[in-house]
Amino acid sequence: MKKNFLDRFKLNGELPLGPKGIQTENFSKEDSLNKGDNRRDFLKKSALGGLSLGMIFDGNPAKEVEFLTQKVSRSSNPSDLKITDVRIAVVTKAPMTCPLIRIDTNQGISGYGEIRDGASAKYGLFLKSRLLGKNPCTPEMIFKEIKQFGNHGRAAGGVCGVEMALMDLAGKAFGVPAYQMLGGKYRDHIRIYGDTPTLPDPIAFAQKMNERKKLGLTFLKMDFGVEMLKNHPGTVVGGQNIDYTRQWGTAGPQKGNARGYSMTKHPFSGIQITDKGIEIMANFVEETRKVVGYEIPLAADHFGHFGVNTAIRLGKALEKYQLAWLEDMIPWFYTDQWKQITDALDTPTLTGEDIFLKEEFIKLIDNKAIDMIQPDLASSGGLIETKKIGDYAEERGIPMAMHFAGTPVCFMANIHCAAATENFVALEHHSFDVPWWEDMVTGIDKPIYKDGFVKVPDTPGLGIDLNEKVVKEHLATGELYFAPTNEWDKVDSWDRTWS
Repeated sequence: MKKNFLDRFKLNGELPLGPKGIQTENFSKEDSLNKGDNRRDFLKKSALGGLSLGMIFDGNPAKEVEFLTQKVSRSSNPSDLKITDVRIAVVTKAPMTCPLIRIDTNQGISGYGEIRDGASAKYGLFLKSRLLGKNPCTPEMIFKEIKQFGNHGRAAGGVCGVEMALMDLAGKAFGVPAYQMLGGKYRDHIRIYGDTPTLPDPIAFAQKMNERKKLGLTFLKMDFGVEMLKNHPGTVVGGQNIDYTRQWGTAGPQKGNARGYSMTKHPFSGIQITDKGIEIMANFVEETRKVVGYEIPLAADHFGHFGVNTAIRLGKALEKYQLAWLEDMIPWFYTDQWKQITDALDTPTLTGEDIFLKEEFIKLIDNKAIDMIQPDLASSGGLIETKKIGDYAEERGIPMAMHFAGTPVCFMANIHCAAATENFVALEHHSFDVPWWEDMVTGIDKPIYKDGFVKVPDTPGLGIDLNEKVVKEHLATGELYFAPTNEWDKVDSWDRTWS
């Protein structure tokens, strides 16, 4: 039987809501054109009243279609979307302490982001008063307004976490994955590399690295810093001053007002590694290479706090092991010293996990001070800014790895950014030893990584939702699951940075 015009557009067994300007889904039932009546009743009444679609819309087919499709399932009406709340849930041992951020809206959809591991949740809560009432579908514009409240390292966490949540929200509102809002994807699968904390014995450490390889990983990174020499006499000049605990928020052993080793910038620590110490550190790499082979890329994490000369001596001793990169040998902001190290070594040098915004990356790149960059999306500025950083480096022939140590929320933000950035190499994964890590989220295929790669999701936003039960089980002591944050509602300062 031939279907009439209305039957062809029948949706969910009822006639959609009325035309824009006459009726919206925000109207009450009493205001609704059909007042809750079903499609047949509405058609009957309209016919009795001498009405037809052609008469209602003056014979305009476009308006007729708009009328008939207004109840197509949509995430939201993006132009009317407004931020109504910002809340925090602090997860611990994931493997770090990670504050999750949730931005709610007037249309019942929420976006998720993450304040960088080890950062205070207050960095994000402070921004709530600057977000309320704004349309989350303008993430770049909002980012430009709030980026003045971020800084390098963990101080960027709030701004970056908000940007992630905005991108998640905007993607859900428009019905597109986050990578699409960055210009599209260069790859369907993202390569991850496994970071592995050190063990005292090089043989045991090599076996631990081999376990990572057996997970299917095609890229590895190892920790073997100066702290591993603490039980080896004659290996570290000035070693008696080292604070080997390096606890968060502490300055280590002090005399008077002197700073401990862990809080002293590299050039000022006075630490030197002897030939014996360098030999012991190099032996860790040798034992690892014996086990994992040379077919797989193997990178080195940061080494501790010593100066340029020791960095070069150590780098030269490691060159025969063909490492993928030497990471954070000195603080990122010593551009001239980085160039000195880079020019002296054949192994690629890399830094960037603590840099906020593209401008400081540009200095390193333009001065040819490093061979690779490694932004941490939770410090560098979020998805859009990190994409800009990657694009600038790509135009100048510099590859980009990505640093990460948090929950699956930030991980998936990285996945979308990596997919959209052409010069991407590999993304860090730091939670292989956390059995419940993947269970924190739903909406994506499990296991999240397979054979060393992660599939880029094509679902809207970041492509994930939170598993409330699992997140609640791993909240930090005394923390609540997205508790109300009314104390952060009011702006109490004049934020403009110009006159």
